[in-house]
Amino acid sequence: MPFILYRYLAKEILSPFLLGLFVFTGVLLMGRMLKLADMVVSKGVPLSEVALLLVYLMPNFAVITMPMALLMAVLLAFSRLSADSEIIAIKASGISLYRLLPPVMVLALLAYLLTAFNAVYLLPKSNVAFKELLYHVIQGRVNLSLKEQVFNTSLPGLLIYIEKNDEKSGMLAGVMIQDERNPRDISTIFAKTGLFEMEEKEQKMRLHLFDGSIHQSRPQGIYRQVAFQEYALSVDLAKTMSSFEKNETEMSLAEIRQNLQKGGFNRKLTLDMGIEQHRRFAVPFACFIFALVAMPLGIHNRRSGKSAGFSLSIAVLLVYYIMQSFGKALAGKDLLPLAVAVWLPNFIFLSAGSYLFVKAAREESIWLFDRGNALLAYVLMKRRTGR
Repeated sequence: MPFILYRYLAKEILSPFLLGLFVFTGVLLMGRMLKLADMVVSKGVPLSEVALLLVYLMPNFAVITMPMALLMAVLLAFSRLSADSEIIAIKASGISLYRLLPPVMVLALLAYLLTAFNAVYLLPKSNVAFKELLYHVIQGRVNLSLKEQVFNTSLPGLLIYIEKNDEKSGMLAGVMIQDERNPRDISTIFAKTGLFEMEEKEQKMRLHLFDGSIHQSRPQGIYRQVAFQEYALSVDLAKTMSSFEKNETEMSLAEIRQNLQKGGFNRKLTLDMGIEQHRRFAVPFACFIFALVAMPLGIHNRRSGKSAGFSLSIAVLLVYYIMQSFGKALAGKDLLPLAVAVWLPNFIFLSAGSYLFVKAAREESIWLFDRGNALLAYVLMKRRTGR
């Protein structure tokens, strides 16, 4: 009997879990789709490269969407079982709510392992790969990424301003460049026209400038001006990429721990690395907590239907991530230790989930849910009577 019941519960949870994973990922992806579509339409980036960028984005989304999908799936599954009086039938056969916990926790364990593997191993690698591919995609079509009459910073160390950019011919007109790659020898370059040329084998880019001048301010008040008919400005893309500093999401756990021990970083990056070290385990662990919270919420949500169950799951997620942001803010002001700040939402939700689960297992009323159901019944009655 328990095996059949456990398999039945697993099927009830897996379907909305996969659906929720698809929906939540799609919602998060919508924010990036417009930018990626613009790369294909207006900048001529091959669809294969854009698809690869999407693949590299998936681990970022999966860290968030897997716990979200599990919460919604368990809540909807137990809402449906409760609405159809199947929970009552299960209890009548001598099976308590505690015995329904193992299959749910097994699914939570699988979700935790997938999320943790993704957060610890896949996430930093995919972020680095995404950054490198995006950089090369943009630099390979740098003339298309330059906006007219705007100061462009797409090339590190170069501030570029152009009056007109002919995307078909690649010709630039009215060019002004501030070259700050060497802080001791900053140059300002003016040119009537310019043209980009890529050297993919050498991983270099040349900007050919025509009919212009170079202006430099030297020590001791010396000013230097050189006019030219043609000037080639070279950028070593490989050197530029190697000089990029990783942020905390692009570092492996070993790199984060090594950097924290070594020190010498600015306060913000040190704080972000400390938070990220705990976050890669705290967020996956939320799978267990969300499953525990969702079971009693689903049982008490039997009258509200799937739409209310979806709204309730969104509300729980919203509270959880607000608490995460609040904890990060407290850690930033040195009001809480990093570990406490990151794990605090999990501790609070674990306590609340345990309380709700025990109440549901004992079939005891919960004042907050009783008031919510009474308010919902009152609203429905008003709608039916038209008053």
